[in-house]
Parts: sequence; C-alpha cells; structure tokens
Amino acid sequence: MIYAGIDIGSRTIKTVLFDADKQAMIGHALWDQGVDQEGLAGAQYAAVLKEAEMTSQDVTGLVATGYGRNAIAFADTAITEITCHAVGVHHLSPGAQTIIDIGGEDSKVLLLDDKGRVHDFVMNDRCAAGTGRFLEVVAKRLEGDLVAVAQASRDSDAPATISSMCVVFAETEIIGLLASGASKEDIMAGVQVSIASRVYSMVGRRAKAPFYLTGGVALVPGMAEAISGALHQPITVCEHAQLTGALGAAILASKQII
Repeated sequence: MIYAGIDIGSRTIKTVLFDADKQAMIGHALWDQGVDQEGLAGAQYAAVLKEAEMTSQDVTGLVATGYGRNAIAFADTAITEITCHAVGVHHLSPGAQTIIDIGGEDSKVLLLDDKGRVHDFVMNDRCAAGTGRFLEVVAKRLEGDLVAVAQASRDSDAPATISSMCVVFAETEIIGLLASGASKEDIMAGVQVSIASRVYSMVGRRAKAPFYLTGGVALVPGMAEAISGALHQPITVCEHAQLTGALGAAILASKQII
C-alpha cells in the first residue's frame, strides 16, 4: 500500500510517497514556500503522484506535518513535526539517539530512545539566530550566494568572532568586521561557529551519540563540521536531510495513526 506525507515548513514544502510493502520512499518533491500553502501543497502532491504514475486513489492515507500542517484540508490528519522527524530519521538511521534539526526559521534538538521515540526535545522558534534565516542574512550582507560563501569559508583558518546571538545585532557586527578588513570567508566561518555554539547550548548533557543533522542547514557546506566541533562529537548529515519530516508523516500514515 502507498501512503503520503506532506511537510509544510517555513521556507519549503516537501511531499513523500512511501511504499509500506517495500518500506521505501518511492517519490518525493521539495518546493519553495508560497502564499497559498494548501494550493501549493496540493499542486506538489499532484506532481509527485504524476511522476510516480499514480493518482490520489492509489494512496491509502496522507498525514500533514510542519508548522502549516493544519492548513492542509485534504490530509487525513496532522501530526507534529517533532514526532514525524523522529520517525523519519529512525527509519533511515535506526541507531540515531540525538537529532539536530535546523530549518529556515527554527531549530530543535530531539532526544530519542532505542525505539526511535522522542523522550525529550528543545526547540528555538522565537529567534532567527541559529537558523537558516541567519545564514541567508549574512550571505546577503556579504553579497554572495549562501552555498558559495559557505564553501569558501571552509578555507578559513581564523573565523571571525560573532559575539551577538541576535540577528540584528550580529548584522551590525558583520558590518564592522567588513570595515575592519575581515574576509568574507572568515566572517561566514565565524557565523557558523556562532550557530554551532547555540546548538551546543540547546543539546545539553543528556544528549547521546550517534548525532544526526537534518533540515536545510544540514546541507550548507561547513555547518556539520562546525556543529561537530562544538559538540566534540561526530555528527552525520542524515540521508534525505530535508525530507525526514515528510517521510515520517508518510510512515505514520502507513501505521494507520490517522
């Protein structure tokens, strides 16, 4: 049987089709977010079905997740992204104990038990510092593409010190650093160290290895290394790092938690 999961994030919308018999993802898509969330989600869902040569009649159940989950009227039910991310990561990496998820507008740390269930979590959704939005603001100030600037920052051997954890004040710091002659690479490296430090403060002492990184920020060059350095622990960028929420939603649909 085929099941679907749709993750309505702050910056992107993701859809996954899951074959319960094969226990495998058989279709997926990731689009930028828009104004009409339900319309965009519906169009994406239709596109994924078309690519898989299926129709909605072939799908037994559909679960929505993410901050906009309640906007999807055509879903069978909505489940919090905390639960869905845990299920998705556990399916891909059964040994995961700690998930660090950094998206466009929030960041969260999930602590899992041996069965992949969340037994505690910490979430930052009130401040853009420590999120993808912070990195985008910095890249814009540096007049460069985020991925390109982040890639170049890997060559930095003297990351700039970013003391403020507020995006507005950090941007002011960056202007000062540029005026003092600091390189773009050193500034971006410093921002990544700053984000990693914030993640470390969220993780706490109870977090256990293995650590897995998910969300769009997981794919930014140098970010995983910065977080690993802050934690003094290896961290793995999860397979399908941006799709784990939608995958978990589809898996939960397959378990008929609808």
